[in-house]
Amino acid sequence: MTEHKKRRFRLAGVIAAAFALLVAPVPALAQSQSQSAAAPVTVPALTNWAPESGSYVFGRGARLVASGAAERRVADTLADDLRASGHGRVPVVGGAARPGDISIDVRPSSTELGKEGYELQAGKRLSVTGATETGAFYGTRTLLQLLAQGDRIPAGRTVDVPRYKERGVGVCACYVHISLPWLENLVREMAYHKLNQLLLELKVKSDAHPEANTWGYYTKDEIRGLVALGDKYHVEIIPEINSPGHMDPWIENRPDLQLTDSDGNKQPARLDVTQQAAFDYYTSLMDEYAQVFTSTSWHMGADEYMLGSDFAKYPQMLRYAQDKYGANATPQDAYVDFVNRVHDYAASKGVRLRIWNDGLTGANTVPVAAGTTVEHWLNVAVKPSGLIAQGYQVENAAYSLYLVRGGFHSDTESLYDQSWDPRSFEGEKLTSGKGITGAKISLWPDNGRGETENEVAVELWPALDHIAQATWGDPHPDATYAEFAARGTAVGHAPGWRDLTKVPVADGTYTFRASGASFDAEVRRTADGYATLRTADGCLEVRGGKLTLNVPLQPGAEATRETCDDQNTLQRWEVERVAGGYRLVNAITRMAVSPVDGRLVQYPVDQHPPAVWRLTAH
Repeated sequence: MTEHKKRRFRLAGVIAAAFALLVAPVPALAQSQSQSAAAPVTVPALTNWAPESGSYVFGRGARLVASGAAERRVADTLADDLRASGHGRVPVVGGAARPGDISIDVRPSSTELGKEGYELQAGKRLSVTGATETGAFYGTRTLLQLLAQGDRIPAGRTVDVPRYKERGVGVCACYVHISLPWLENLVREMAYHKLNQLLLELKVKSDAHPEANTWGYYTKDEIRGLVALGDKYHVEIIPEINSPGHMDPWIENRPDLQLTDSDGNKQPARLDVTQQAAFDYYTSLMDEYAQVFTSTSWHMGADEYMLGSDFAKYPQMLRYAQDKYGANATPQDAYVDFVNRVHDYAASKGVRLRIWNDGLTGANTVPVAAGTTVEHWLNVAVKPSGLIAQGYQVENAAYSLYLVRGGFHSDTESLYDQSWDPRSFEGEKLTSGKGITGAKISLWPDNGRGETENEVAVELWPALDHIAQATWGDPHPDATYAEFAARGTAVGHAPGWRDLTKVPVADGTYTFRASGASFDAEVRRTADGYATLRTADGCLEVRGGKLTLNVPLQPGAEATRETCDDQNTLQRWEVERVAGGYRLVNAITRMAVSPVDGRLVQYPVDQHPPAVWRLTAH
């Protein structure tokens, strides 16, 4: 599911093409809109806009009118976002609405709107109504998109209800660290486009198992902050610890829990599912995650457990299965047994289990527990239709929707032209959406140094627009992809979105000083918004230590001077402004470098206080 995928495609021209799509098509969309009484431009598109005469004008006297607690929460968030998007401070008040006001209503009796739909009506005043708080919130996202195009909104009415209940993004921050500002941008963008589910495979620093705290982890406080942002913006953040395969981030220092083959070789990425101690270890990690995540779902991965291997090399698996399930049991039943035990443990905590589909090859005699959601990404023997027939809820996480860092990128334009929707799985297209929960795009870090976060973002945003459209409404609202891409340009980024490509110092040569150390370097901004640091002896680059996904992720790895190479992403640095100076954070490892014993070394901020560098221009 992660570093083992073998498909790779060249990326020449992809970044430039993505930027072109974001900018060039605006005139085409403007012409299309002028030729018909079409709905105002939004992403996802409005499909049942009923125009009326006149318009709503957002002006200085506008107020947000909210009567109850739910309405007030929606209005408070909207007020924050209006201020962040340059519309000033808009007061939240109670009472009756007057011309120019925006009213927020939550009416549980409006059952036709469902849990997430809303009604928006614009005239002398503008109203947003949902049957739930979430529905009213999504109505405010449409309002923000309309105001991003001007303060005058054409009069009219829409009732806008999503087709699928799960509309999401999956991110593996499981090996290569992804910065919190980048993830915060993603949450805001998702909410802006009415996406509601973010799967995060990542490591949270463990108090119970300090031996597992090798990089890259997130602190509990960092995750609490991200989850709070998700809660505010109605994005459910679902945690994943992949198991029983891909467990190397957690058990590399626990050989006692590693699966051992018949030759006595330890498998550091595979948990020994026949051990009670392995199950206890995994569920103790689940308990720690429950301290910081609020989601009612848990993803255990369950993919690629025996990738490139054979159950025959692990006779203990067959023994375990036959001891528990009888003589006809298969080795895969031991794997399914582990999945089901995790399911039952999660259920005892009021949490639903999710897994990837590829482990369900049909070689098991024990079925996966009822109530498990299966996320289908790979074409294997058991098809989506078969899973649905067996009663499982299935989410479409097709490989065609993937963005593999430094490898395969989803062809968003081709998918749009095909009118792709969540019924189109890898290996099977269904005629009905029954049993399909929705779909998501996935970002995986197979080649960590292949692209920087900022480069990934360029490809991600058009794909985000597309998955939002395909899961909420009509998958092909515009005649051409150019017209559809222009929608994204028209609505822009979410309020509060931060431009992470700004370098806070000008290009030039500086002396860097911190903690008694100093060096001279020329700062040159890179095309993706980082900087190279060119010294007389070469460019600063992180080297040394064990490579994970082609990245030196170990704390304490040294930054040395190497031959300058514009294509080497490990030579790109974020010059981060902080009180008293700047931090130097590697664009790929996401660790700051500090002088230690005459060397420049990288550390997470919770392990070593990052150096604050003072810069003097030459």
